[in-house]
Amino acid sequence: MNFDSDLIVKKISLKREEVQDFNKYPFNIELVKNFKELNFKSQVTFFIGENGVGKSTFIEALAVALGLPNEGGTQNFLYSTKNTTSNLADYLKVETFRKAKTKFFLRAESFYNFSTEVQRLVEEDGYGALYRSYGGNLHHCSHGESFIQLVKNRFTDHGFYILDEPEAALSPQGQFTLLCLIDELVKAGSQFIIATHSPILISYRNGIILDLNNNFKETNYQDTEIYNLYKMYLNNYESMQHKLFDDEIE
Repeated sequence: MNFDSDLIVKKISLKREEVQDFNKYPFNIELVKNFKELNFKSQVTFFIGENGVGKSTFIEALAVALGLPNEGGTQNFLYSTKNTTSNLADYLKVETFRKAKTKFFLRAESFYNFSTEVQRLVEEDGYGALYRSYGGNLHHCSHGESFIQLVKNRFTDHGFYILDEPEAALSPQGQFTLLCLIDELVKAGSQFIIATHSPILISYRNGIILDLNNNFKETNYQDTEIYNLYKMYLNNYESMQHKLFDDEIE
């Protein structure tokens, strides 16, 4: 666990007194309805939780509240292919210890859109330097390779990085590579918030795991549903397949 002085963002809170109706989206999501504040304890914080719990809604709102585009990128990217962002960001208060050298929102769901915008800026607006910043044309790499290339070339020391399900593009080996890159950046003063379903990523020894199914409850790695489901399946995959495919439903 790291000292507060290592953190960039120290606290997020919901301006509940400004919310007019907790029965309307996105405030009717249980995760948001119950949310008051979150104090960060580590340079790497993982958000876990089942599909539909509100991980992406919350992490997108945090990114937007910090001036980042909802589809991913730095604060200098102003593109949008379709605005489906909730207004939750308007009600989040973000408190910081120090200014980030750089900020980036990496979102697996819309990473293709981001890569296309980089390419457009190079070809149409003449920003050739972006190729140096991002290690070349991201469309010339596989999805996973472009993720790793971006982190290697664009992420720097003393940065603040929000990652939404980065494992979607990565093989297990790619996830190991990402863990190593995260660790290097943490040692250089950077901070990460990562929403994920990956048992590999949440194993990071210096990370804090928060379970959004249980209102951001801090959870030990071996107590997470992610760890236990993967362990149960991999240790007994034949028996598990029998239960999944062959047992009659009563």
